[in-house]
Amino acid sequence: MDARERVQLALQHRIPDRVPIDYWGTTRVDEMLISHFGLSSREELLDHLDVDFRYIGGPRYVGPEPSEHADGSVEDHWGVPRVRVEVPSGNQSSVYQEVLDSPLRKADSVQEILDYPKWPDIGWFDFDCVAQQVAAARRTGKTVVFIGDRLNRCAQLKPAMYLRGVDQILVDLALNPEIAEALLEHISGFYLEYARRTLEAADGGIDIFMMGDDFGTQKGLLMSPQTWRRFLRPGFKAFIDLAKQHGCKVAHHSCGSIRPIIGDLIDCGLDILNPIQPEVMDMDRRQLKQDFGENLCFHGSISIQKTLPFGTPDDVRREVAERFETLAPNGGFIFCTAHNIQADTPPANIEALFDAYKILGRY
Repeated sequence: MDARERVQLALQHRIPDRVPIDYWGTTRVDEMLISHFGLSSREELLDHLDVDFRYIGGPRYVGPEPSEHADGSVEDHWGVPRVRVEVPSGNQSSVYQEVLDSPLRKADSVQEILDYPKWPDIGWFDFDCVAQQVAAARRTGKTVVFIGDRLNRCAQLKPAMYLRGVDQILVDLALNPEIAEALLEHISGFYLEYARRTLEAADGGIDIFMMGDDFGTQKGLLMSPQTWRRFLRPGFKAFIDLAKQHGCKVAHHSCGSIRPIIGDLIDCGLDILNPIQPEVMDMDRRQLKQDFGENLCFHGSISIQKTLPFGTPDDVRREVAERFETLAPNGGFIFCTAHNIQADTPPANIEALFDAYKILGRY
C-alpha cells in the first residue's frame, strides 16, 4: 500500500496497513537528524522516517522589502515588527521571530482599523511557484499538504493577536465587538483570497488544506463558545467551504483545550483535528475518539512537553502503543507529535518514536 492510499483510507475511517506517519520538527531538529542519520537533505530524512506527507510552502513573497528598525526588528508583511530570538536547549538551540510590538494596539475606532496603512496586498505574492511545488511533492508519491509557512497561514485570531496584541483582541471580543469584527473581517478576507489563488494554482494537486489558529490554552478555550461562534466560525467555515470546492480534505491546528467547539468544527466540515495535546484539560483521548471519532480524523497526540524531551526510548514506545490503542481503531488517526519536535529532544528518543510508529502502528 502506498502513502496516498494509506492516508485516504485513514481519512475515510477505514483500516489501512498501518497508521499514516507525519513529521513536525524545528529546523534545528531537521539539521540534527540529518547529521545523526548521515543523510544529506530534508527529503532524504523524510524518506528515512517513512513519512506519508509532503508539505508545500505555497506562494512566494515578492512585495516591498521589509522595513527594518533601529532596534533590530524587522516588519513582517502585516507591518508587525519582529525580533530574532534564539532559545538554547542543551547543546542545540531554536530560532524564532517574536513579535516586538502590535501596531494596532492603540486604535480605538473602526476607522483607524480600516485606515491602517500597512494592510498586505495580495499582489505581493507570487502564486506561479505553487504548481512547481505541487509537482515536486506529487513525484514523491506522498499526500500533499498546504499549510504555508509559520508566519503566514490561513488564520484569523493569531494575526489579530499580532496586530492588536493578545490581551487587547480578547478585550475587544468582549467590549469592542465592532473593532474585533472589522479586524477579523479584513484578515479573513485576505486569507480567503490567498487560499483561493493558491488552490487555483495547484489545479487539484493539493490533497489536504491545513489551517493554523490557536483557540485554546492548557486549561480551556481563549473565549466562550458563544464568542467563538459569533466572531470566528463564519471565517473558519468560509476557509473550509473554499477548500472543499477544490477537492481538498481540511485539517486544522489548534493548540490547547477546545472540546466545547469540536462539534462546531465538525459542523463546519472539518476532516482532521491537530494536535490533541496530551497535557491539556478536558481532551481525554478515549472520550474524544468515542464522541467524535466517526466524523473526525485525529492527527498528533505525542507529547513534546514531557515524553520526548524528558522520557526514555521505552517511555516513547509505550506512548506510541497507547495512542494506537486509543485513537487508531477503525482508522481516523495519523501519527504525529503534538507540535514541532524541539531541539532539546534526544535523537535516541526521536529514533525510537519513528521505529515505534512503524512497528506498533500496524493493524
